[in-house]
Amino acid sequence: MARGGQQGRHLLRQPKARQIGALALSLAVLAGCAAPVATPRTPLVPPPMPATLPPPSLVESPESAAARAYYAQVQQALLSRGLMRTDPGGPDTPYTDRMLAETFIQIALYDEYIPGTGGLRASGKPSTLRRWTAPVRVGLRFGPSVSAEMRTTDTARVASYLARLSRVTGHPIRLDDNNPNFHLHIVSETERRALGPALQAALPGIGAADVAGLTNMPQSTYCAVLAQSRGQSGVYTRAFAVVRAEHPDLLRLSCLHEEIAQGLGLPNDSPRARPSIFNDDEEFALLTRMDEAMLRILYNPALRPGMTEAEARPIVQELATKLMGGGS
Repeated sequence: MARGGQQGRHLLRQPKARQIGALALSLAVLAGCAAPVATPRTPLVPPPMPATLPPPSLVESPESAAARAYYAQVQQALLSRGLMRTDPGGPDTPYTDRMLAETFIQIALYDEYIPGTGGLRASGKPSTLRRWTAPVRVGLRFGPSVSAEMRTTDTARVASYLARLSRVTGHPIRLDDNNPNFHLHIVSETERRALGPALQAALPGIGAADVAGLTNMPQSTYCAVLAQSRGQSGVYTRAFAVVRAEHPDLLRLSCLHEEIAQGLGLPNDSPRARPSIFNDDEEFALLTRMDEAMLRILYNPALRPGMTEAEARPIVQELATKLMGGGS
């Protein structure tokens, strides 16, 4: 998920030959609003993650306090402009089967950024279809600074959302802290910078640039997800998402909705996507009816990982027509 002044979200990184597989990086970057937008800072070497985490602390660091105040302003600015809608779309956001199919092609089969540029150079190049074939087991991890109340709320929300995604896709998706292949971390500023070792353990073969992309997220980045595939097969096998603990309630929930959905295989954004969270305009904060339709298409057995646009397009159009009940 990417939101920014020149908004954009998702970066597909093609790995070097020695790496395990393709990495898709989704960033949530700041949308245009009253609060200033920071430029990306030079990546730092993350400190090691402690072997055991101390109990949750209610003492907030000055850095986290400043971030909390900043993102509260960001959310308020978006809401004051009528953005961050929580409805699934209605009569004011109509779309046809043809619009759904074209939107899906742009979201699922194109990359937003040129690999290796850190999301600084637009791509718009076609890619292949990516999704999971194994059950998705989400491990939810909180930094020591996260309160017990927030942990309880976010755990319930994530569990409910995963159950919804599983129903929509027909694919097994659930919370599993014992054997996760999709790691979701809700952490503070300081805690995020210490995630390097956990990230390297979760995504074997990940490069230093990708580690820095998550551990050193600039202020303009809300949240991010990396998905790792098996070679160039398009089959996702591992993912790692980071959400800022300093976010106010709706912005944090919005990050959870988009980063998890993106980690399932919808890596791009498009101005055509409406009603959708896969659009840089920030109109919708939570998964919409169009987003659900795209997930249904993505996990339909008529499609397969690794398909090109030419291979997938006629199938996608047929599936979109069926979902919409016919009519363009």
